[in-house]
Amino acid sequence: MIRVVLPAHLRKLARVDGEVEVEVSGVVTTRAVVDALEARFPALLGTIRDHATQKRRPFVRFFACEQDLSHESLDTPLPEAIAKGTEPFLIVGAMAGG
Repeated sequence: MIRVVLPAHLRKLARVDGEVEVEVSGVVTTRAVVDALEARFPALLGTIRDHATQKRRPFVRFFACEQDLSHESLDTPLPEAIAKGTEPFLIVGAMAGG
């Protein structure tokens, strides 16, 4: 099971508290994790990535093992600690403003 930490506004949409777990078969990638999240929590469809382009939404960031993976390919394998469930995959709502 992959552990995923969602920002507060996405937890509210998905109607969950705290960390969630999703099952990913095969290679664990950001795309596979988001696919599993959207399958388990349909309310999240289109909130993390654009429906048409499948690209990450501008104010959403991905972190794994203290590394920002937001600009990596969605098909890059995630670190082993994420795949084993030792560390959580973080989806973070970015801040903007001045």
